[in-house]
Amino acid sequence: MNVALGGTFDPVHDGHRALFERAFSLGDVTVGLTSDSLAPKTRDVDRPIRSFEERKADLTAELEALATEHDQEFEIRTLTKPTGIAVEPQFDALVVSPETVAGAERINEIRAENGHEELRIEVVDHVDADDGERISSTRILKGEIDRHGNLTPEAAGRQSD
Repeated sequence: MNVALGGTFDPVHDGHRALFERAFSLGDVTVGLTSDSLAPKTRDVDRPIRSFEERKADLTAELEALATEHDQEFEIRTLTKPTGIAVEPQFDALVVSPETVAGAERINEIRAENGHEELRIEVVDHVDADDGERISSTRILKGEIDRHGNLTPEAAGRQSD
């Protein structure tokens, strides 16, 4: 099975890893990584985003280990538009998080308009941090948690106050 997923992945964290794990459990994986011009347009928050090359290097390191573990192949491609690569006919499944289901449904509409089979949409739940809130890149960059959802010493101190 050919599986697609996409995102900005800045920084890669355990919530992303859950998406990757599900994708590799289904088949070979193609990850669409948002381009430098698209990345800021896909974010709901105003924060700096590392360059495509920096994000790609971190993503490659994460995917190499998982691909080996699952005996699957992977490819990273540049996303230049929100509907990404998943509209292409070679894909069978799309792995998404709960907030991106509507985008996946739109991709299936585009595929139908183009005479392609619908994608199997696999929704992976968020991964919670130690405090019960979801792990997010924004929380990591704010210094609240690390990439595994562990509270930073500063955040843990604020919780005990």
